[in-house]
Amino acid sequence: MFHVKHSGLKGRGAQSAAVPTRFGLASREVDGDWRDHVQMLDGPPVKLRTTVTEERPKSILTFNQSPDVPFDRSVNGYRGCEHGCVYCFARPTHAYHDLSPGLDFETKLFAKPGAAALLRATLAKRGYRPKPIAMGTNTDPYQPIERDYRITRQILELCLETRHPVTITTKSDRVLDDADLLAELAREQLVAVSISVTSLDPILSAKLEPRCAAPAKRLAALGRLVDLGVQVHCSISPIIPAITDDFIESIVAEVAQRGVQSVNWIPLRLPHEVAPLFREWLAVHYPDRAGKVMSIVRDMRGGRDNDPNFHSRFNPQGVWADLIRARFKLACRRAGIGKARFALDCSRFQAPETGGQLRLL
Repeated sequence: MFHVKHSGLKGRGAQSAAVPTRFGLASREVDGDWRDHVQMLDGPPVKLRTTVTEERPKSILTFNQSPDVPFDRSVNGYRGCEHGCVYCFARPTHAYHDLSPGLDFETKLFAKPGAAALLRATLAKRGYRPKPIAMGTNTDPYQPIERDYRITRQILELCLETRHPVTITTKSDRVLDDADLLAELAREQLVAVSISVTSLDPILSAKLEPRCAAPAKRLAALGRLVDLGVQVHCSISPIIPAITDDFIESIVAEVAQRGVQSVNWIPLRLPHEVAPLFREWLAVHYPDRAGKVMSIVRDMRGGRDNDPNFHSRFNPQGVWADLIRARFKLACRRAGIGKARFALDCSRFQAPETGGQLRLL
């Protein structure tokens, strides 16, 4: 594995150019003498830049039969995510394309500018039956490149046109760029938005999720969406024991003050290459408690870094998990938050026009 130790990469979540070997990529070790020699000849490493490759897939709507997620179809307009959250469970997907789940995942991005057109063709197919389309299930639909590509906005425009329900999961206040569409969709009971809040400490957030919106901006976005009449959810995720769990009660209280009535929590998940990337992050930023963090994680995951099994992957066990669960329930009770559920209208779907002609009925 290509591995470079250092004191941390500013503005990035992954802390090295780690390349996975799970799918047969070349392996090599870079020692300090070689690195020092290169810097003597060429100077310090060039700042990492984000690149975007445009993709032209043949389909865009993905279906799943997972028994423990609340949706059966999703759209992802982007692959990779510049937010750079070190804990992101989607990082391993880059390995399938011979790219690193580390720095490649957050610097070598892919956009699908034809996503809305592909979705239009799918929705126009005879026999299509609508259920909420989930956006943001893999990578964030409002990561920084959305400002240029507007793929998410185009999909929301199509959903409004066809009266198709849609859900959005994001860590960005950039969702408010589409406040006009979200307000219209909300009036038709066609949209629900979930914003993840990991901590209330901007310094910690900058280390953990370096290119995400600051916690205060996410809280403000939640409040603004409530004002717009959008069905809003806050996910306290992931909860990282001994690092972010101190914020459980304060996050619940903050979102309740803004009118949010739906909150959940998700424990840290470390599938495949995410585990070594997260361990490296701990070693850089929290060496004093790295052992404690991983010990608690393993305690909640049956002695492993990760539990990949359906149902239990979102339902940790053990004393620590029980403690977090009890704290969360008590915090919700004190804040007056019950068990609100999103209710979206699937009954008024209208198949879209395609090819400039009215669809034959």
